[in-house]
Amino acid sequence: MTTTTAEPGARLSRGPFAVDERLLQRHRAGPVDRLPAGGILALLPQLPDWPAATAHRTRRLRGAATILDWLLAHPGEGWQDRWTVSGADRDTGWIKTLAPGDTRQAVTKRQEHIAGLGCLLMCRVVLPGYDFLAAYRAKGLHDRVREIMRPDMFARLGNAAAERGLSGRDQGDALCVISKIVLHTGTDVDALTPGDVLEMFAWSVHADPPRRQVPGLHAAWDLLGAIGVTPAGTSLRSALRRGQRTTAELVDDYGISCRPVRDVLVRYLNERRPALDYNTLVTLAGELAGTFWADIERHHPGIGTLHLPDEIARAWKERARTVTAADGTLRERKNIHALLMRVRAFYLDIAQWALEDPSWVPWAVPSPVRKNDTQGYEKARRKTVAAMHQRVRERLPHLPALADAAGRCLAETTALLAAASGCEPGEVFDHAGTRYRRTALKSAGLSARHQGNPSVTAENLITGQTASLTRRQDEAFWAWAIIETLRLSGVRLEELLEITHLALVSYRLPGSGEAVPLLQIVPSKSNEERLLLVDPELASVLATVITRLRAGNDGAVPLVARYDHHERTTGPLLPHLFQRAHGARREVISPGTVYNLINTALAAAGLKDATGQPLAYQPHDFRRCFTTAAVTGGLPVHIAARILGHKSLTTTETYMAVFQDDLIRSYRAFLDKRRAIRPAGEYREPTDQEWQEFQKHFQLRKLALGTCGRPYGSSCQHEHACLRCAMLRVSPQQRPRLAEIIHNLHERIAEARMNGWLGEVQGLEVSLGAAKRKLASLDRSIERNRRSGPADLGMPATGNPR
Repeated sequence: MTTTTAEPGARLSRGPFAVDERLLQRHRAGPVDRLPAGGILALLPQLPDWPAATAHRTRRLRGAATILDWLLAHPGEGWQDRWTVSGADRDTGWIKTLAPGDTRQAVTKRQEHIAGLGCLLMCRVVLPGYDFLAAYRAKGLHDRVREIMRPDMFARLGNAAAERGLSGRDQGDALCVISKIVLHTGTDVDALTPGDVLEMFAWSVHADPPRRQVPGLHAAWDLLGAIGVTPAGTSLRSALRRGQRTTAELVDDYGISCRPVRDVLVRYLNERRPALDYNTLVTLAGELAGTFWADIERHHPGIGTLHLPDEIARAWKERARTVTAADGTLRERKNIHALLMRVRAFYLDIAQWALEDPSWVPWAVPSPVRKNDTQGYEKARRKTVAAMHQRVRERLPHLPALADAAGRCLAETTALLAAASGCEPGEVFDHAGTRYRRTALKSAGLSARHQGNPSVTAENLITGQTASLTRRQDEAFWAWAIIETLRLSGVRLEELLEITHLALVSYRLPGSGEAVPLLQIVPSKSNEERLLLVDPELASVLATVITRLRAGNDGAVPLVARYDHHERTTGPLLPHLFQRAHGARREVISPGTVYNLINTALAAAGLKDATGQPLAYQPHDFRRCFTTAAVTGGLPVHIAARILGHKSLTTTETYMAVFQDDLIRSYRAFLDKRRAIRPAGEYREPTDQEWQEFQKHFQLRKLALGTCGRPYGSSCQHEHACLRCAMLRVSPQQRPRLAEIIHNLHERIAEARMNGWLGEVQGLEVSLGAAKRKLASLDRSIERNRRSGPADLGMPATGNPR
């Protein structure tokens, strides 16, 4: 087999995945490409599966001879060239046009030609393309490949699939992909390269129309890693990821003609790069090299200096205020002031650096963006903040309904899955007033990707819709877990996906010795590590997640590596909590999947805004709502800033602006007064004494029936009439005591009525109603925890978090 590769320089597609189009331009030819037709026909009887029956032999030889004669009618130096020129590689429609003078039945002729073509493929006379292989449906072709072309290697691949626990469907898809690669490349399995697998992926991306996914391609990469073809321990997705690109590559994406200006842009970005995260660097490169200078060159070809004439600068600033959409329409640019400030900073930085480094002097020229051009920035920022506040106002009241809908959807899908799991395939069962039939689909292996166990599918006999209950329950679970964790912790999306089992630690309060669970948030946006107190609700959610991950993994949370979509880097193997199974491999949930799962829960909740439009939530909305609720509950803003990981109180104060103006004025007046009587540095960061006071607050909330949930720093508003207070959180261990209190209240009410103490009766009935409500709420909580089941968080102890 011979292979030639296209000349270098073919452009790679942009984005997080590197798909090399040059892989599709490789020309391949089989080992017998120049052998005459007679020599080809003489090779066929040497195939290991050559039939003993004369009729079958004759059919294969006649079919192969017909195809060879048809190929000889087309120009080319070898069989592969003739195959390509004839158009045979594009589809299979040509097969029925062979031997037009043959008067036999069409079915007979087709069987003969298919048999002959199969022999030619097995002898590698022609190497078919993936378009042909996708359309070619000959029965048993891939089985013949595995039996003829290194069956020992295919046996090793089968053993590797069994060791990885692949379902029958997943294993079949993976081996089918490998068989196609072997046919296309004309190479034995153990001689394949990672590039051969990547070529198939490139074909799927650039096919017309593009193919969203080739079933089994990712599993094929994993199996080939078991025999040393692909790097062991890697995934196809990780191999496709581009990783961080050099600054020169980022700038060259925009085709800048003036080499000196291109070089100064690269140098400037390299100076800024150490202080920026990669995503910010990419954005800055796009604005300076693309939106700014590439646009200047496009409208003023031949320009070669950063010192722009006034008319050119004015024209660019006018164009920059609008953006051309994909359909050709113009819209106003939302971040125009940020763009202008970055261009102005580019010029001012060079001027400042020129004072210390003479090499920058030739480029130290006046900025085309004047200070007056950026004066609208503060107004635009206030407009953005106001829009954010309105967004919080609209979503905060609906947040409990969204959380309830996510929990209800999880309970319903879990109950339906349990009902279907207790039935045999084909059996009809009833659930929640609807009749279903459990089905056994051919794609059952595929639908088990998220669970690692056999998929359960069922048909709704009323609607006729068939769905994977396993996948549906898995999506409902992770939607619930994500919404609850975001709602109860206020973490960022990136921080959510970085949570690992190791991040859960316990801290023992000084004095009481009580163990308090803490959640360690690793550095992300602000590059600051912090610890969050885990309340019982959040602990229950995380415990449920850990229990789910431990199931089927020998009681341990699986180790997976997380790909950082912002930094374009892959982290070490860690027990990430927000991970899902994809076939035999597991991956951390992607940001896009988080959005999709939240949208699924929103669709089930049916929430609408004041105008009747569907209400949308983004992950950061939960963070703003969390902060709003915390500050409303009395948490000091400087402690809230520390919990959120904000460097400045101003950032946290933007969350407070959703309240009425008088509240803000009162709070700022309080801060001004406090600043006047205390040293300036104390109000910005809590002291050790303040932090300990904050911790001791939880000790003072211990009550006979449970704990008091009143906000930090507030006094009891009900004169310790705890039974009637909404802040009382009854402990499950105190349920018998609460039931005894209810019984006692009944007796006291009866006694009061007997004695005519009507005022006493009224007061006791209020207490009785409150006690019954608390008992009902406690029972619901106990039932919810019973369904999810307890889990040992496995938290290591740590010292003082400060």
